[in-house]
Amino acid sequence: MFTIGEFSRITGFSIKALRLYHEKGLLVPYTVDAESGYRYYNKQNIERARVLKILLRFEFPLAEIKELLDDFSEDADIVDELEKRCQALQDKLRHYRKTVRMLEALTDQIKEARIMKDEPSEGVVEKVIPELLVAGIRYKGKYSDCGKYFGKIFRKLGRYCSGKPFNLYYDGEYKEEDADIESCVPVREAKEIPGITIRTLPGGKCISLIHKGPYEELGRSYEQIFTFIKEENYQSVIPSREIYIKGPGMIFRGNPKKYITEIQVMIAGS
Repeated sequence: MFTIGEFSRITGFSIKALRLYHEKGLLVPYTVDAESGYRYYNKQNIERARVLKILLRFEFPLAEIKELLDDFSEDADIVDELEKRCQALQDKLRHYRKTVRMLEALTDQIKEARIMKDEPSEGVVEKVIPELLVAGIRYKGKYSDCGKYFGKIFRKLGRYCSGKPFNLYYDGEYKEEDADIESCVPVREAKEIPGITIRTLPGGKCISLIHKGPYEELGRSYEQIFTFIKEENYQSVIPSREIYIKGPGMIFRGNPKKYITEIQVMIAGS
């Protein structure tokens, strides 16, 4: 089972949202500890959460979402319902057309996710990573904000940069707006640059997984990592790392299907 923090990272829902959806009966934890009140989730909860996230993007009323989730158990059932809503929206006023396009795109994303799920993975591995000299900028914001901070580091340090950019995530959950992030780039030597911190990042034992595909699908890889950690009775610690081996360029976005990201979750006691 997963703690609410781990489940938040896997699904992309904040802890506040998970508590609300529990109260509304939309996403009920597998079990709630009678003494502590802590919520625990299982794999069935994960699949339900993924469908819930899709329906929320389409602005379905919560009562209608609950009915859909209770009635359907297969992705194909949900896709059929999305296609019906797409046709209905096309008959409405012009300001709904943007919602229709979102619906069509996300329907494709569901189908694409099924294909990716069946593709072979390099698997979860344990490894020891060395300490690393990095240039970093820590901030609170959206996950998508990191590009401008990576750009600043590369502009200011240029030839001193010596590796792939990565983010350190200091939250124990997924956050929409105010995530605690440090965007880092390995460097060859320390240089004093205003607004950029140069420090040695400690090494240690981590659980690692190479994720291939869009960033929107990272939750599936986090699921594999946290499942492995639970099975081995390890304890994860923050910050976790996402190393962007291959991703969007400074000008062109590239093909998200070909993005390569290494996720590293550090282990306590290493």
